[in-house]
Amino acid sequence: MNSSANDQPQYDVVVIGAGFAGLYALHRFRELGFSAAGIEKGGDVGGVWYWNRYPGARCDCESYYYSYSFSQELQRDWRWSLRYSEQPEILRYLNHVADRFDLRPHIRFSTTLRAAHFDETSGTWTLSFDHGPPLTARYLVSAMGCLSEIKTPDIAGLDDFRGEILHTAAWPHDGAALNGKRVGIIGTGASGVQVISRIASQVGELTVFQRTANWVIPVWNGPMAEEFQDWVQAHYAAIRQRCFTSTGGVPFPSPEHAALDLPEAQRTAILEEFWAKGGIRFFSAFSDIFTRHEANEVVCAFVRDYIRRTVRNPAVAEMLIPKDHHIGTKRPPMDDDYYKVFNRQNVRLVDLRAEPIVGFTSDSLITSSGAYGLDTLILATGFDALTGALLAVDICGRGGLSLREVWANGARSLLGLAVAGFPNLFLITGPLSPSVLANMPTAIEQHVNWIADCLQELRARGARMIEPLAGPQEDWTRHVADVAEATLYRDSRSWYFGSNVPGKPRQFGVYVGGFGNYADKCRQVAASNYDGFTID
Repeated sequence: MNSSANDQPQYDVVVIGAGFAGLYALHRFRELGFSAAGIEKGGDVGGVWYWNRYPGARCDCESYYYSYSFSQELQRDWRWSLRYSEQPEILRYLNHVADRFDLRPHIRFSTTLRAAHFDETSGTWTLSFDHGPPLTARYLVSAMGCLSEIKTPDIAGLDDFRGEILHTAAWPHDGAALNGKRVGIIGTGASGVQVISRIASQVGELTVFQRTANWVIPVWNGPMAEEFQDWVQAHYAAIRQRCFTSTGGVPFPSPEHAALDLPEAQRTAILEEFWAKGGIRFFSAFSDIFTRHEANEVVCAFVRDYIRRTVRNPAVAEMLIPKDHHIGTKRPPMDDDYYKVFNRQNVRLVDLRAEPIVGFTSDSLITSSGAYGLDTLILATGFDALTGALLAVDICGRGGLSLREVWANGARSLLGLAVAGFPNLFLITGPLSPSVLANMPTAIEQHVNWIADCLQELRARGARMIEPLAGPQEDWTRHVADVAEATLYRDSRSWYFGSNVPGKPRQFGVYVGGFGNYADKCRQVAASNYDGFTID
């Protein structure tokens, strides 16, 4: 670490966050000889997997590719126990990575970034925290994540409830005693679905307060067979290559057929085949699921039939069937047992659209139809996604330009990597990149490697600053919107659009043109002397 001075920052790079993105970024920059430090608000490494400790928390990508590819030794030495890893195992993996590459000594834990201000004269960032001394850095890299800023619902009367209130994204590290209790849960997105399935058999009563029904896809989780692990080890190079070139950052081929080009019997057979595979592969059954209403309806009808066959009470089954969005256009929860849970005698479903919440008492949630006694209330109400973590920080660029002002009407970025007016600021899986619609470790590695190559180029040139030009940034921002508009995503209301946060501008925050295409574009920009950026 260098001594602090106006023209000599303490660090070349400061990385904010110590999850998948932050750990790899810190390792990569240090490996290249940059002085680098990490800042993490949690008490240890892990990012979302440090905070989201709720029962049933699990990845919705298969373990063998929801992992790092940068170290062959790491790949060879780590063996996953399940096809889809659960939170404790993923956290153990990230702890192993931090120890293996000696990253902890370079991370300041239990520290929250409050402000980041750019000084044009020195070309450096000054970072202020909730406690501890400020830092200066030439480059600021955000690894704060797409789903890290918790959204706590504004529910009238919630303060009147005297029972225990838990949030899935801030679960107690020593667990929660739920056995035999009357438990209510608000929210049936990915986290809600997973926790509902896991705790239903443990609690005395479980009341699910459903605001929006979701299409839930099984993953058919189970132990990862030794024979399959051996096959993965033998083919890892090809697996990773497929991840980096595929549409979703996953090692599977693109769909071979359009649903509407096939007779009904063949469509059904293909859907049954992909349903049996489970997980996100189900959406690879046909090429037109996300572009043609009629094709999407074919898939919806298939899943509707499954719900009606599985849930014994017809009225409950109909409540669980989404009526307001195409399948896959809101992030689909993935779980094997969710629909079966509603056959249990101790589980009831409350439709908050039919009977909205009107208040609370000390031990009950009150809807327009009556009172539901509760000992514990779980909030599975999600996040201010994609932009929330960045906008929670006072980030100011050239001339005191505020990121909050620049993004007041929606995010603007070039490739989701950087923002005009904010030199030397890089975003890992930032808004308007593929981010959450790609396998995250693959997307993270692609972004970190691009940033690392960029920093090496700047160092070789003796350059001080890089930032996007306003014109190319606007072109990319419009392109992202145009691509989304050509899909069925345009018709949905979801956190992809910020629809879950009152007052947030409606903007589709993810690039849906394909991860492989996006990575090609990033390579082209770098190869063209960082076309679209200005370098000082």
